[in-house]
Amino acid sequence: MAKRSGGVRRRDDESLLTRCVDSVFRFLRYAEFEILFVFFFLVAFIIFKDLTSRPEYNQILVKKPGGPDWWLS
Repeated sequence: MAKRSGGVRRRDDESLLTRCVDSVFRFLRYAEFEILFVFFFLVAFIIFKDLTSRPEYNQILVKKPGGPDWWLS
């Protein structure tokens, strides 16, 4: 049998659980930026949704400053 060259060395005595955990950590290292990017927008969405669900903060986004004539002039 030929030896494997390069890549990830896997010993035969590693358990299935160890290999699964290693593959999960390898994926997390590979996709770290994308995971943080999605997490940032998810947190921003939750904060914005929370702010707009409160009536006192929602009035800031709904009321027109200076009354309705301000937008027409």
